[in-house]
Amino acid sequence: MRALLFIVPLALTIYAFIDCLNTSEEDTKHLPKIAWVFIILLFWIVGPVVWLVAGKARRNAATGTGPSSWQRGRRQQWVAPDDNPDFLKSLKDDKEARKAEAEAESRKAEKAEKAEAEEELKRRNGGTGPDDKTPPTS
Repeated sequence: MRALLFIVPLALTIYAFIDCLNTSEEDTKHLPKIAWVFIILLFWIVGPVVWLVAGKARRNAATGTGPSSWQRGRRQQWVAPDDNPDFLKSLKDDKEARKAEAEAESRKAEKAEKAEAEEELKRRNGGTGPDDKTPPTS
């Protein structure tokens, strides 16, 4: 029973200390966050109780500003790549650019192949290739 008189205030202090550290500076009321940390640690039983009652701006779940809306607000800051429409659009744009580049490369190779075939055909039919030593006939 005597241990309980020591463990309960210690647990309350640890809880209030961690809660204070996890609270943003904008959500602390009346004093700066560092002052609340000192109050919680120096005034062992009273400090945590005062923090829990008056130190933090509490939000009411009925107003719609509870943890779920906070999580939705956080989600707007960072979205996983597979859920991010901008990232997915950039992937699609990259894919289209690579496809267009491959098509251009294909057309270029096709033109070169066609020109080479025409040159070979001219050599065979006309005999006026770059390796031909005979002068052209007129």
